[in-house]
Order: sequence, then structure tokens, then C-alpha cells
Amino acid sequence: MALVVLALIAALICFWLMSQPWRQARRRASLRARAFPAAWRAILRRTVPQVARLPADLQLRLKRDMQVFLDEKSFIGCAGQAITDEVRITIAALACLPLLGRARGYYPKLHSVLVYPGAFIVDRVRAQGPLQMQQRQVLSGESWGEGQVVLSWDDVLRDASQPGLGHNVAVHEFAHQLDQVKGVANGAPWLGGRARQARWAQVMQRSFDLLRARLAAGEPDPLGDYAATEPAEFFAVASERFFGQPWALAQAHPMLYAELRRFYEVDPMLWA
Repeated sequence: MALVVLALIAALICFWLMSQPWRQARRRASLRARAFPAAWRAILRRTVPQVARLPADLQLRLKRDMQVFLDEKSFIGCAGQAITDEVRITIAALACLPLLGRARGYYPKLHSVLVYPGAFIVDRVRAQGPLQMQQRQVLSGESWGEGQVVLSWDDVLRDASQPGLGHNVAVHEFAHQLDQVKGVANGAPWLGGRARQARWAQVMQRSFDLLRARLAAGEPDPLGDYAATEPAEFFAVASERFFGQPWALAQAHPMLYAELRRFYEVDPMLWA
């Protein structure tokens, strides 16, 4: 009898585990089908004006994605930052902007968003030869592979209100999350086939080298200095410009813009 009970329990556990994707899909479909609250629409109009420029179908998709994101991710206030609907809705909209084009999940490794009132200080230990140096940095955002994104609310709000400047710390950090899905962030998010990975690597390297050459020659480039520090930051900054300054990016780096358009499966140049 005991063996029968144990076998039944094991079968129920297996069924529960195997049905988890189905239950998740059903729950997400239910969330996406809900009416988007009027109060949330008012927040979007006030804090994320870029949403109003999206085509109607993408606006609807964004709102549906936001409802899933808000249900699945926790928001934690740090250093006295209150987590209000304005904070949650604004960040959720910017987090879902890179998800508009294709089904890639809702940042599957991400569990929580930590929000500070403004820029925050972190201490880093960096190796310099045989020595280890402790460095203090002031940051507006970070993406952790352990499942957290950290954001400065002042910077998020400022960037969201001026999308045409091309700076968006939230898009930047959530681009890192896309990069970190496969593990380490190295500027090469998971694309599927080897051919696509090879093309991505070729285009990114050429664009990265071009940026560095322009900066060395004192020439302007919409990507700026920070994008030239390493491939992971190059991808994140390029994502900011792709959504915020698409025309400038396409003019300066046409191959890069085309590759990002294939990756994100949207064309922000059509949203103006």
C-alpha cells in the first residue's frame, strides 16, 4: 500500500512539473486578456511619451506584456524609495519595449527590480596585475546575472521623458538581461542558429572597431565613449540608441542598425 501511495505522489509531482509550461502560458494569456487600467494609461501618457508614438498594435502588445511583467517581477525600493504605481508602470513599459518584436519570454532569469531614488554607490574589487584594488563607483543602473536589475528612479524618469536624446538606463540594463539569458553578458545574446550568431559577431565587431576608430580620430559618433569600453556595453548602448535615436544610429552605423532591427524585430524609424 505504501508503495502505491508513493508511486501516486511521484506521478502527481511529475504531472505538476510537466504541466508547468502549460499552466504558465494559460496564466499569461489570462493576464494579457485583462483590461489595461485607466490609471495606468494616464501614467504612461505622463511618464513615457514614446508609447503614444507606437503604432496601435504595438501599443496594445506593450500593455499586454506589461501586465505579465508586473505580475511576475517584484519591485523593491532601496534607500527610502517608495514603490508606487508610477514607478512600476514606467519601468515596466521601458522593460517591455525591447520585447515588442518577438516572443523571447519575459526576462526568464529576472526576479526583481531594485529601485533607488537616485544614483547609487557600489564598491568593486578589480584585479590589476598581482594586486586587487577596491574601487567605488556611482551608477544609475546595473544588471545582475543572479536575477536582479538595479535602477536609479531619477535617471529612469528623466530618460523616459526625453526619448529623443537616446539615453535610457532602463533599456540599457534590460538589454543586458537579454544578453545574460545564456550566461555571461558579452554583447552576443542568444540568436539560435550558428549562421545568425556568425553574422551578428561580424557586424558587431566591425561596428565596434569603427566606433573606436572614430573616437581615436576625434570624430563624433552617436554611440559615444561608453559603448567603446567593451562588447557588452556596446550592445546595451546600441540598444538605447536603436530605440531612442534610430535615425542617427542608422546613418552612422547602417549595418548595426539593420542587425538590431533583425534582433528586436521592430523598426523604430517608423514610429516618428
